[in-house]
Amino acid sequence: MLAATWPAYGGERDQLNACRDMVARAAQASVTQDTPDIARCRRIIKEWTLRDSRMSVDEQGKPLR
Repeated sequence: MLAATWPAYGGERDQLNACRDMVARAAQASVTQDTPDIARCRRIIKEWTLRDSRMSVDEQGKPLR
């Protein structure tokens, strides 16, 4: 399942988007137990959330404030 959703040489942002999609599909399917792929995706999303909260610029390098 993971290979079908992740680009072969995608960047970090592509990985994040694929993980968000995978977690959303798992939530809609009412998966009761996380697979290793879902657990990894949840960790990636958490790391991005923490990283984004420390950033003072957006993706284009413009100041947020």
